[in-house]
Amino acid sequence: MILTQRNVTSEATFTLLGFSDYPELKVPLFLLFLAIYSFSVVGNLGMIMIIRINPRLHTPMYFFLSHLSLADFCYSTIIAPKMLVNLLVEDRSLTFAACMTQFFLFCTFVVTELVLFAVMAYDRFVAVCNPLLYTVVMSQKLCTWLVFGSYAWGIVCSLTLMCSALKLSFRGSNTINHFFCELSSLISLSCSVSQLSQLLLFTVATFNEISTLLIILTSYVFIIGTTLKMRSARGHSKVFSTCGSHLTAIAIFHGTILFLYCVPNSKNSSHTVKVASVFYTVVIPMLNPLIYSMRNKEVRDTVRKIITTKLF
Repeated sequence: MILTQRNVTSEATFTLLGFSDYPELKVPLFLLFLAIYSFSVVGNLGMIMIIRINPRLHTPMYFFLSHLSLADFCYSTIIAPKMLVNLLVEDRSLTFAACMTQFFLFCTFVVTELVLFAVMAYDRFVAVCNPLLYTVVMSQKLCTWLVFGSYAWGIVCSLTLMCSALKLSFRGSNTINHFFCELSSLISLSCSVSQLSQLLLFTVATFNEISTLLIILTSYVFIIGTTLKMRSARGHSKVFSTCGSHLTAIAIFHGTILFLYCVPNSKNSSHTVKVASVFYTVVIPMLNPLIYSMRNKEVRDTVRKIITTKLF
């Protein structure tokens, strides 16, 4: 019985509806998403390259930022190319294995990014509140372990959710009203009992959100308290310039995740969910390098030197 159920599920196919219900917008959407994705690739890979070639940027903050750019590049690349292809072709089907692979990789890098934001907040807390001990506390070994732990936790969460999805049963051809294999959409298509998978998805998403936000908020409460005690106006501006970009990126990313996964889906229409999903899968990976490059003098100076060297 179980073997038969597994065979039926493995033979099931999934068709991504995407934006096919707006045929007149296919070409404009393709050009728009292609431009955004191209800018995201150039921005994130460029940020990684800039951090590597400038010795002044070989600090814990930029080490974490390079991995944030890597996570942005990876999870947008897992989603965007397939979404672009599906805007132009009629056959938008995926096998069950391909759908699970896309979900696993995407979930891994999204959770990794959530943890990296918390790690970066802790790094800023140590830099502002304990500047004399910063190089001792944020050692290269600790930074490496924090990044390794971020990726490891992303893999653990993805494996947990994927194992729950593998227990669901699907039959024949299934239409997903989304542009990628998102777990809540898959759960709604299951012909088996799915309450446990729904509860697990909500629990994992809420735990990751609350725990990382608590670390971020606690870190910034201490940062703000320490900054207000500073008598130097220059010290104030330096702290807010380095922390402002981080807070902007956090607000955009966490706000979208909270809206999508920590609020009951019944309150959101499928159109609203798609727009919000586009925002955090395609637009946010483009915004992050822009936010950090505009608000960090070291990054701007490195870009200016590269451009000057290449042109003159």
